[in-house]
Amino acid sequence: MTLTLDYVKAKSASRLSGLHPVVRQATERLIERSFASGVPILITQGLRSIAEQDALYAQGRSKPGKIVTNARGGYSNHNFGVAIDFCLLQPDGKSVSWTVGPAWMKVVEIAKSLGFEWGGDWKSFKDYPHFEMCFGLTTAQYRAGRQPTETAMAKALAKINKEDDSMTATEKAAFDKVVARVTELEAAAKRVPAPKWFVAEFGSGDLRGKISDPEFTLGEWRVLAVGLRVNE
Repeated sequence: MTLTLDYVKAKSASRLSGLHPVVRQATERLIERSFASGVPILITQGLRSIAEQDALYAQGRSKPGKIVTNARGGYSNHNFGVAIDFCLLQPDGKSVSWTVGPAWMKVVEIAKSLGFEWGGDWKSFKDYPHFEMCFGLTTAQYRAGRQPTETAMAKALAKINKEDDSMTATEKAAFDKVVARVTELEAAAKRVPAPKWFVAEFGSGDLRGKISDPEFTLGEWRVLAVGLRVNE
């Protein structure tokens, strides 16, 4: 299948719910820019409840499985909506890859440019799928009820938006070309032959040769039908 940006974004949509608004914006940009670079990704974790964190912490300790975190509930930035995990989405749109290779590192590069910190840079217990944007606050401060300051959020947003402003003319032209192609493919994917109700009412999908390329979106078929009815 041909992956579209809308499809890739939809695959991650549920995991973006509950993220801090600035982190969510950065994550959306990460998905978009990775896709434009030829690396579609899937967000596998976003906001995680305290109970979910405790269950994850128990894995490999009091429950079967491999240890995947050293953080109890309330001690992970996931619990405060300022961290995400990702993997690579494969061309079939269903399977994924966790291979840390050139494509993976391209996503890391993009994430860092947006202001994310990468778990792969940690000195111990490296967490390669993990990105976080904590606004200078620790989990202890989040547990105490602290929230990012307006200044910290403004700085983060400036970095997120800076990438758009700092593109060279060549990079911007290339990016716009990719976006235009994606838009073209998405539009083409939505074009369909005449629906049965249209053929039943008007006799054929090409109006007996009056339309040379009888494929439109469903909305366009409805508009065409309304116009034909008015002119009857």
